[in-house]
Order: sequence, then C-alpha cells, then structure tokens
Amino acid sequence: MNELSDEHINDEYFKSSGRKKLEDLIFQKDLSNAVFHHQYFIRVSGKNLTFKKVNFSHSYFENCYFRNINFDSCNFTGCKFVNCNFPKSSFEGCNFEYANFEKTFIDNEILDYNCPSQNNLTLKFARSLRVNFQSIGEAESVNKAIRIELKATKRYLFEAWHSKAAYYRKKYKGWNRVEMFFKWIYFRLQDFIWGNGESAKKLILTGLYFWLVFSCIHVYWFENPNLLSDYWKSFISLPSIFMGVDKPKPYPEFLLTLITILRFIFFALFTSIIIKRYNKR
Repeated sequence: MNELSDEHINDEYFKSSGRKKLEDLIFQKDLSNAVFHHQYFIRVSGKNLTFKKVNFSHSYFENCYFRNINFDSCNFTGCKFVNCNFPKSSFEGCNFEYANFEKTFIDNEILDYNCPSQNNLTLKFARSLRVNFQSIGEAESVNKAIRIELKATKRYLFEAWHSKAAYYRKKYKGWNRVEMFFKWIYFRLQDFIWGNGESAKKLILTGLYFWLVFSCIHVYWFENPNLLSDYWKSFISLPSIFMGVDKPKPYPEFLLTLITILRFIFFALFTSIIIKRYNKR
C-alpha cells in the first residue's frame, strides 16, 4: 500500500474549519445582531455590557471572563465553555442547544429561562450544567440541575414509547419502543418511592404507605379484622416490629426476614438522600 503524503491527505480528506482565534481581547461596547460564529475565544473579557441577538454558535470559550453582561436572545448553539467565569451575568431567551460547560462559574438562573424546547436537549443541557456545578462544588446548583434533568427525562421516556411524533417513531421501533416503556415504568416507580434519589419527603410517604398497608395485613393474618381497636393496636406496634425491637411469635421467619430487608433498604435510601443533598465540598 502506498503511503499518502501529508499534502495529499489535507487536500483529499480535509479542509480548514475556518475557526479564528481571538485572544486576550476586551469587549468595549454593547453588541446587537453581531456574528461571532465558529470562533475560539481565549482570555476574552467584558463587563457592564448588553449583548442582544449575538450569534456565538459553535464557538469555544476558554478562560474567559464576562462580568455583569446581559445576554439577551443570543445564540450559543454547540458552544463549549472551559474555565470561564460569568459573575453577575444574566441570560434570557438564549439558545444553548448542544452547549457544554466545564469548570465554569455561572449562575444557576441560566436553567430558568434558557432550556431548549426539546426534552432530549433539555436533558443534555441540564446534565452538562449538573456535572459542571459538581466540579466547582456548587451543591445547591447541582440540586436544581438534577430536578430539571429528571423532569426532562420523565417527559422524554414517556414520549419515546407513547408519542406519535416522527422523531420518536423513527428512533424507537418495535422492541426498542417496548424497552422505552419499561424504562419509563422503572423511572416512575423510582420517582414514586424516593423521587429518584432526590426527595426525602417521597421516601417518608412511601414508608407511611408501607406502615398502613402492613398494619392491615397484620390485622388480617393475626388479629380480628372486625375490631377497629385491633387496627389501631397494629398501627402503633408496627414501628417496634419494623425496627427489630419486637419479634411477634406468630410471625413466620420469612416475614421477619422480609421486614429486615425492607428496613435495610429504607435506611440505605434515606442515607443516600441525606449524603447527596447536604454534602458540601
């Protein structure tokens, strides 16, 4: 096989991307309808300005600093932000489809008014910001990004098996559609039990449901279902049984084992929520 020369490879298979490097510059005035498509911003900065309908699509921002900049309806499609800082800057109605963030300090309000319209893109946008916030230790911002990511995931999984839109029906066919249905069921089940790891309130409610249901089962198996007082006694005695303090003799071994397993699971889930939500780096 003949080895191709570098010149031949460049001419035959590649062409210049046309990306221009803008390095060590400062924006000095407001911008409106300006185009900075496919640029590479390095250590570019600006402060106390307004950028309206500026096209930054498919640009890279590295070590940039924008203080108190109002980004209004700007286009950041496919942009990548690395080691950037946006103190007191605001974004409203901007397009962040396929944008990516790494170790960038940015206010979590960006999630309020700039999420893409499509569920899958909203999911990716929130996930990128969630990973970014985790890398800089912004615990509250991480929680906010997770909530939006979970909402988008729930909508996306539902549409994947239920929607008749061409995008979903072309992407998920046959068994793939069935698989998405079961993924949606699993997601909803986790959401009901403990909010997919984000809701201590839902986990406590799940424990309360278990308490009520198991109290009725206890009365049906071991007490008199016709006596209201037996329901009350079962209800107040169940916590000691669940915690392993009391082990009623009528209970078979498999039932006590099941209660023990459920106790460990509930404590593990609750501990996971506490660590995840209140861990401060």
